[in-house]
Amino acid sequence: MADIIIVEDNIEIGNLLCDFLRKEKYSVCLATSGEKALELFEKYGAKIFVLDIMLPGIDGLAVCSKIRETSNAYIIIASAKSEKEDKLAGLNLGADDYVEKPYDVDILLAKIKGVFKRKYAIEEIHEGNLTLNTVNNILKVNNKPVTVTDKEFELLKLLIENKGTTLKKEYIFNTIWGSDSESEPQTLTVHIKWLREKIEEDPKNPKHIITVWGNGYRYE
Repeated sequence: MADIIIVEDNIEIGNLLCDFLRKEKYSVCLATSGEKALELFEKYGAKIFVLDIMLPGIDGLAVCSKIRETSNAYIIIASAKSEKEDKLAGLNLGADDYVEKPYDVDILLAKIKGVFKRKYAIEEIHEGNLTLNTVNNILKVNNKPVTVTDKEFELLKLLIENKGTTLKKEYIFNTIWGSDSESEPQTLTVHIKWLREKIEEDPKNPKHIITVWGNGYRYE
């Protein structure tokens, strides 16, 4: 999964921001159109989007809306459109923050660092009777350690981080295994089965990892 996807049709501005972020050790992808942004998101996923509104083809608001259908990634809209109506439109579609252009790069970096510190630097995730230690990839069920592979841990963590949201099979597979993986997509089905056996009271009638037929999986 990429840390950040920058969606900016001005290549000079986009590359400059990417350079700043890479110096801070973030993995960054640059998309110069809405279509490319959604393609990158489908392949790699992202923790944060820095999203321009005025883009060729699909505009930034449509991209924001599309991302929110399947992900709770943090979305920062960075736009020269500064009217109240523009800000409300972005926020109502699910954006988390709205930054006016031209912006101070140091301020934007501080915002991004803050998001990672608050949202992604959690050492333990507690969800019902599950505890996930994200430093050592250790899972506990009812406070008892349960053996899981790294892929099983990453898969469970992804589902829990997007609790209540149906994630498409393609998105999950590309996020956990990578679009260039030699593994078969059926691998996802097998890992879901293994996870259910480890965390569900009745794996054949799961209450937490729900199959959404024809679409993907959702954690409840």
